[in-house]
Amino acid sequence: MSVSDAVSTPWRRASLAAAVFAVDPLGSGLLVRAGAGPARDELMTRVAGALAPMRLSRAPADIADDRLIGGLDVAATLRAGKPIAETGVLAASHGGVLAIVMAERISAGVAARLSQALDMGEVALQRDGLSAILPAHVGIIALDEGQDDEATPAALAERLGFWIDLEHIGWRDIEPPALTPEDFEAARKLLPSVETDDQVIEILVATAAQFGVDSPRAVLFALRAARAFTALRGETKVERDDIELAATLVLGPRATRMPAPPEEQDSDEPPPPPPEETPPDEPPEQKGEDNTPRELEEQILEAVRAALPPGLLAALAAGAPRNRRSSAKDGKSGEEIYSLQRGRPLDARPGSLSKGRLALVATLRAAAPWRKLRLKPEEMDSRRVIVKPEDFRIRRHRQKKGATTIFVVDASGSLAMTRLAEVKGAIEMLLADCYARRDNIALVAFRGRAGEIVLPPTRSTARAKRALTGLPGGGGTPVAAGLDVAAAVADQARRKGQTPLIVLMTDGRANICRDGGSGRPRAMEDALDAAKRIAAAQFSVLAIDTTQGGGSGPDAPVRVLAGAMQGRYVKLPRADAAVINAVVRGALPQ
Repeated sequence: MSVSDAVSTPWRRASLAAAVFAVDPLGSGLLVRAGAGPARDELMTRVAGALAPMRLSRAPADIADDRLIGGLDVAATLRAGKPIAETGVLAASHGGVLAIVMAERISAGVAARLSQALDMGEVALQRDGLSAILPAHVGIIALDEGQDDEATPAALAERLGFWIDLEHIGWRDIEPPALTPEDFEAARKLLPSVETDDQVIEILVATAAQFGVDSPRAVLFALRAARAFTALRGETKVERDDIELAATLVLGPRATRMPAPPEEQDSDEPPPPPPEETPPDEPPEQKGEDNTPRELEEQILEAVRAALPPGLLAALAAGAPRNRRSSAKDGKSGEEIYSLQRGRPLDARPGSLSKGRLALVATLRAAAPWRKLRLKPEEMDSRRVIVKPEDFRIRRHRQKKGATTIFVVDASGSLAMTRLAEVKGAIEMLLADCYARRDNIALVAFRGRAGEIVLPPTRSTARAKRALTGLPGGGGTPVAAGLDVAAAVADQARRKGQTPLIVLMTDGRANICRDGGSGRPRAMEDALDAAKRIAAAQFSVLAIDTTQGGGSGPDAPVRVLAGAMQGRYVKLPRADAAVINAVVRGALPQ
């Protein structure tokens, strides 16, 4: 099978990457982007068979430190009367592979410990009065089930040699395996004998640079992959096909740009003079199909370019807005914050019982090493453990920080009912997944001479429908009053740990002042003052211009307000609920 055929389909690329990983797994890894399904199950089954007799273990993303790196075995310590360590999952997986399920939810601490094991081949156990360096030379498989705004931590992903995407692979795309367990065992035995030269490294470095891959780890992984391909072929010298496959599977998914096209030579330049002829002493060597390093590099570039997954670079460009920063005060929607009561359990920390709930096991672990020092001589035969206040450990949790989207809608004028109907539809769409994202929706309407909270922050669809039924419209346009009310709602949401997003929908033609008086110039001044206060509070803002026809130039009222609020401006004169929903989703801080 040619190189192009070997990587011609997503399943072939994935299964080939998994096969190469199985030949040389320690210190490397697989990043598998896919939800649970037949493709992922089949891939993991094949990896387990190819790794044999090496062990393949599994661990959850929220694994605690005492299970991951080890800690004090409380029961054994109490029986023995001295500290007894319990081996963690990383040390227990030494010489094998550890698969992390739902890797997109890995905390920074777990990612750091996994990265240390990949880099150093060991894990440092320094907790519960214990101190040891344990061998943990492992391979890591990160099973990433996240959506577009969720991903495995970058520090860990960089240390995983192969990135595989099975999202769009069904059971019909799965092909029979081409290799047997005996093939993998033979390749692992042959791997130490595989030879490479400096030219291979130079070609891989040049290829990585052309595709915008700046991590030296990627080049090292590609070199390891080329050697593994060679071993799978039963050979000991790396050939061109091995380099092509390695660059395609390791560097291709990491590409951030397309290589620059080779510069064409100027046709006006005269051709170089022919070399002087000298009588040959020996017949010239037959080069056959050998290539110069430059030609080989060009062939590798073309092979990687041809095998890039469809739309990869377009997806990278489209994904850039997902990484935009919200304000420093607000943080991010989905950001994890600490809590003493709710959320994902974390390691316990020293603290007072007045500040949280007691973590009993962690407290006993903290007290156990001091047992003999605290017991009286006549109590040495007992199994008592004396616990002092400094041993208290308090439970901690981590919960995700949700967003509160505050619609600020102009309910004045003849278009009020149409505008409100569009907003109602968009709110119902956004509420469909608010519970999963821990997000809330609020609605502020301004008309007549004031702004009012029509819908307080909620994620309840039923409550929203009741509040939005029969919402009146018409009257003056008190933009300043609406922005003042929205700022108050946003401030309250921030105090509750939410990330506020203000969505203003208006034509911006304010004609009612803060004090209820009329007059466009003074009403616009008040509106700009309210907008500047929102900017000072660093709230995220999306300003939607509903003006019919023209009026989207630099002096358009809504654009001016958006600039004063340091927000994003969008003109949607005839948008329906689906369009508004899509625009708001794009503006939500991820």
